[in-house]
Amino acid sequence: MKRFSQIIMLASVVAAGTGCNKFLEEKNPSNFTQDQFFTSAEQATAAVNELYADMRFITDGAGTYGESPFLLLEYPTGLSESPEAAQSIYNGTLRTLTSDNDNNYFYSWWRGCYKAIANANLSIKRIPGVPMDSVARKQLVGQAYFFRALNYFYLVRIFGAVPYQVEPITGPNDPNLTLGRSSVDSIYSLIVSDLTAAEASGLPNTDNTGRTSLGAVKSLLSSVYLTMAGNPLNKGAEYYKKAADKAAEVINGNWYTLFASYDQLHNQADKNKGEFILQSNYSVAANINSTLCAYMIPRGKGTSNFSDEYGLLRPTSAYFKSYEAGDKRTQERQFYYTKAPLYKDPSQTVEFGAPYLYKYYDAVAATSSTPQSDINWTIMRYAELLLIYAEAANEANGGPTQAAYDAVNQVRRRAGLADLAGLSQQDFKEAVWREKYHELSFENKIWFDMVRTLKVYNTDKGTFENFEGFTFTYGPVLTKKYELFGIPRREIDNNKNLQGHQNEGW
Repeated sequence: MKRFSQIIMLASVVAAGTGCNKFLEEKNPSNFTQDQFFTSAEQATAAVNELYADMRFITDGAGTYGESPFLLLEYPTGLSESPEAAQSIYNGTLRTLTSDNDNNYFYSWWRGCYKAIANANLSIKRIPGVPMDSVARKQLVGQAYFFRALNYFYLVRIFGAVPYQVEPITGPNDPNLTLGRSSVDSIYSLIVSDLTAAEASGLPNTDNTGRTSLGAVKSLLSSVYLTMAGNPLNKGAEYYKKAADKAAEVINGNWYTLFASYDQLHNQADKNKGEFILQSNYSVAANINSTLCAYMIPRGKGTSNFSDEYGLLRPTSAYFKSYEAGDKRTQERQFYYTKAPLYKDPSQTVEFGAPYLYKYYDAVAATSSTPQSDINWTIMRYAELLLIYAEAANEANGGPTQAAYDAVNQVRRRAGLADLAGLSQQDFKEAVWREKYHELSFENKIWFDMVRTLKVYNTDKGTFENFEGFTFTYGPVLTKKYELFGIPRREIDNNKNLQGHQNEGW
């Protein structure tokens, strides 16, 4: 079956191509219009399947050597020591906070999210009219609502006010292609509305096949409420309570559990199970390969059979040392590793000279004669939800409850750390923030927390300091400009309704 994005493209061409003489027109039965395509359950399912495929843009390559959109949310945290990053101007300028709005990652996120939103809009509009089982139809529409919300959640946190697009695109001259920016508040209202609709769509509590579930919807909604409680909306206690209540629904449902071993985070047999609430899926069998493992393997050390070893992310020395003494996550081959066997002679051990990220290591792919990896990218896992609940409950109740302690201490116990106890509201909040820094490292979470709280972890001192004016260990200084990223230059050039409305400082 053709990829659904191709079908949309063909439909646009058909809609635009009305100027030919009748005797020159040919009908191609493989070219679908929007009206022709949504006529069966199989086609409706194919449309929603494309929404899952759309999410792979986050970790697929973008541009030249060693570039991928997920790095947009890692280099500006100041937590990566990346000598190989300089091979890419986009990586290097993000790490040194010298980027401009020509950075290709800005456009990759804008384009990738709006492509998914366009496909979701089409499914939301057309699938209700498809003759098929009513339960399955409702669930498909619910999945489309979920993905529209997820992509807008990325956009509003990365760019702030963005175009509010909820109608299908009918062709290249559709006015929905050149909308102006809508308020941040209106985008969040849409996100909440979409997730509420997804909650009511009859999705199963969990799903081990890689599809979204009621657990994923509620978990994302909890994260949305937590974000709305902080910067820039600052809705406060009411939304902290909403976040805590929504997370509690998932926790009390016993739908997920922490893995017993950190190895399971990259064990192929554990994909979409246990701790994983939602992942972006890859499959070697379907020739859909992931570059995550190769991105993280130290460059030029010869410890794998990948033709390219990028070594793109490794923790700064201060970040690595900021973990508590005895934390299992810093032990060899847990979250990080400092050595590995030489691929061509496994009896020889290669010392890296610094810790590199092990979270995305694929042992089978790295040592295969034909290295192809299908390690998944995790959009959300249960450890994050526990920490969301702990922070939100603490803020909503004016201090930590026993349930809040239980949530954060589950994460700490797995790391071999002592339980938190007897903390003030402020101390507990910062302890949970610190836990998020150490548990969710290099998972595209820390940057969003920095902007939401307007606080940054000083890894040398173990304290939290104001976002604006914070100095990274290697020199760059955060400014208010970086509370948002720049609207891509090519979008502004092509859309008169965006001109003159760039984010501050870009």
